[in-house]
Amino acid sequence: MDRPSTESPLAGTGTAYQEHLAPAPLRGQFGQLWQSQLSADASGSITVLPDGCVDILWRDGALFVVGPDRTSAHPQLAPGAQVLGARFRPGQASAALGIDLSDIVGQAVPLAEFNARWATQAAASVGHAAPEQRLHRLADCLQQNMTAAVVDDHTKRAHALFAHAAKGDVSIDALAAHLAMSPRNLRRFSQAQFGYGAKSLERILRLQRFLRCSQAQPAHSLAMLAAEAGYADQAHLSREARELSGLTASALRQEWGR
Repeated sequence: MDRPSTESPLAGTGTAYQEHLAPAPLRGQFGQLWQSQLSADASGSITVLPDGCVDILWRDGALFVVGPDRTSAHPQLAPGAQVLGARFRPGQASAALGIDLSDIVGQAVPLAEFNARWATQAAASVGHAAPEQRLHRLADCLQQNMTAAVVDDHTKRAHALFAHAAKGDVSIDALAAHLAMSPRNLRRFSQAQFGYGAKSLERILRLQRFLRCSQAQPAHSLAMLAAEAGYADQAHLSREARELSGLTASALRQEWGR
């Protein structure tokens, strides 16, 4: 019988995690703001599943840019740790940071490396706020200091690439043609905007579809969920779940549903 790991719980699950739509002034750049609060007796690593996204994250009194992951990450957190985040909309992180996201895959880079003065002041401002006010303070700091959202051909193409990969209903050649790019240029573009090629992005977003399907249809079998999420069959689901999350599909579904 598959048993989910209790030593490294999944990030984004349970009542200690809350997610909110970004305030209107930030919505051009950020999709969601979120916060997570560990219990006082919880410590060690958590499991963060890859989702094709980039976040600005506050933890331990500092701000970080958390790059896209290829597989699960396992950050170490202290008992009672509070973690706050702002998730970039597809195509906005590369423009805002001025880098190819392939440069920060699997990394948590101090925001001070991009803007030292602002990052230090903003991190302190968030830390000085009461815990229940910190997410609001983070939003204020982002609104005051981040540049305006970029709307150009690059960001429009990145958004379209993410949307099609999330649906999983278009071949790479067809997607390249839709975006007026060659397949090779599409791969390079995807690496710059998301950290990896379009096929890797599609695999990661298909796993996210499986999680959403599992939550919406908890009584469905793994074979049914595999079909709904766009896998060739249950074996395909099982293989990719293990490769991307480190858990079996059954354990992943059980842990995500907590």
